[in-house]
Amino acid sequence: MRLCLLVCLSLLGGPSAFAATAMVAVANNFYGPMKALNADFSQQTEHSLLLSTGSTGQLYAQIINGAPFELFFAADRRRPKELQAKGLGSGAFTYAQGSLVLWSSAENVDLVDRLMQQDFAHLAMADPKLAPYGLAAQQSLSKMQLWQAVQAKLVLGKGINSSYQFIASGNAELGFVAKSQIFQQGQYSKGAVWEVPKHYYKPILQDAVILHKGQHNPALTAFLNYLKTERAQAIIKSYGYQ
Repeated sequence: MRLCLLVCLSLLGGPSAFAATAMVAVANNFYGPMKALNADFSQQTEHSLLLSTGSTGQLYAQIINGAPFELFFAADRRRPKELQAKGLGSGAFTYAQGSLVLWSSAENVDLVDRLMQQDFAHLAMADPKLAPYGLAAQQSLSKMQLWQAVQAKLVLGKGINSSYQFIASGNAELGFVAKSQIFQQGQYSKGAVWEVPKHYYKPILQDAVILHKGQHNPALTAFLNYLKTERAQAIIKSYGYQ
């Protein structure tokens, strides 16, 4: 009788009877693309994601301390590998390569000249100890022989969302952010932008890792399959990722 009831419910309810939700931790730089992916994924399937964002270092610490995430999209390769080594995850894979940009919310600004001349009161960037994009910014400033010179003017955020807010609000005249934060549908949204040359910093290869709490979640399995589709890849590329 119980089996018959389950079969009948599945026939009446269709796929929605088996809809599931996965809890996903997403590094700040990929939060915008992930929201777009989740919206499309939810339309294509009966499943959905619950998203939580922060710096890679913050999310990593939360996972270590027992946060109930099932999938982790980091902004580096190191943390997913460390989670695997600790027995907390498996199946790490590279999902994108990010780009660093110097950005000002003001229009028509020669950013390179202002940076080289140190013509600013505040320069925003993410904390290099917490965020891979902050580390890339530090490497770039070192490459330009400016790292020591700008120390007194640095405004460090816990992640690049904080850096973005510092610049957008005008509390910092310029700063380093992820290209994905200001680039959508093939164009920059506003302000002045300088794409930092790739050889100024180590490649920002971004890995995701399946956490043990999510190994048997059908929503997670469906989303990983969705990520391989052309429509998902198009969304990711539209935010400036390689």
